[in-house]
Amino acid sequence: MQEGAPDPGLYDYQAYRDRPKLQWPGGKTCAVWVAPNLEYYEIDPPIGPHRKPWPKAHPDVVGYSYRDHSNRVSHWRMADVMSRHGFPGSVSLSVALCDHHPEVVADGVDRGWEFFSHGIYNTRYSYGMSEEQERAIIEDSIETVERATGQRIRGWLAPALTHTPRTLDLLAQYDFHYTCDLYHDDQVQEVKVAPKTGNAQLASIPYSLEVNDHYGFNVYGMSGREYADCLIQQFDRLAEEGERTGSGTVMCIPLHAYLIGQPHRIGPFEEALRHIAADPRCWKARAGEIVDHWRAAQ
Repeated sequence: MQEGAPDPGLYDYQAYRDRPKLQWPGGKTCAVWVAPNLEYYEIDPPIGPHRKPWPKAHPDVVGYSYRDHSNRVSHWRMADVMSRHGFPGSVSLSVALCDHHPEVVADGVDRGWEFFSHGIYNTRYSYGMSEEQERAIIEDSIETVERATGQRIRGWLAPALTHTPRTLDLLAQYDFHYTCDLYHDDQVQEVKVAPKTGNAQLASIPYSLEVNDHYGFNVYGMSGREYADCLIQQFDRLAEEGERTGSGTVMCIPLHAYLIGQPHRIGPFEEALRHIAADPRCWKARAGEIVDHWRAAQ
């Protein structure tokens, strides 16, 4: 990535109309992947030079314990609903969770979920990191997740969505296949990376801020019912456009169990998954499967 450039040149421009045809397996028109964020937040993290890890002074007992609900209770509530309707997880993983709460990671493995890195802790950010520090986080992610799950991670969502100008190039060098950190499209797209050692290919898979439960509840102030309706409308539109254009759309449902897994929200969420799963245009897939199918069609 060209630092300081008005256009960083991360990807080519491609108008939405008249794109190349792409058919998902079985003639499905919209690939749907669910991205549970299995995270670990430190109660009293070190202070970074660019951003505070907690908005309040810390140790922030309230912020920590609220999020810890994910790893004690609401992960299972969320995961059971996903499994009941046939949606595998593609996990945005705070890699430290493998050591702090291995039971949660093991449950995802037992369900056949895919794992990718969301950094080590969600209270430590990439801003201002040296190349050596950033490489250490990538290498730690690869080694720790493989030890805990048997999987070699292929994807990346930066911790708290924080980056350096070299992040995407480094991912390609370490043979990552996709990033979730670009929000520019509703279809898989090629990312321009420096042609150095390693894979030298990196795809951007559509993640989402708009239908992310964090944004739905904490930014837009939605009720559980409103968020579920938002998911249904998002899917219906993308499935119709994929059907009409034949170019293969992608819907991501990013989740945080401490939000969506609360008792008063889980019911409407399950209704949304039931609606999407019942639609014959839906391909319920893992992130890696979507990228592999797209890559094979290029």
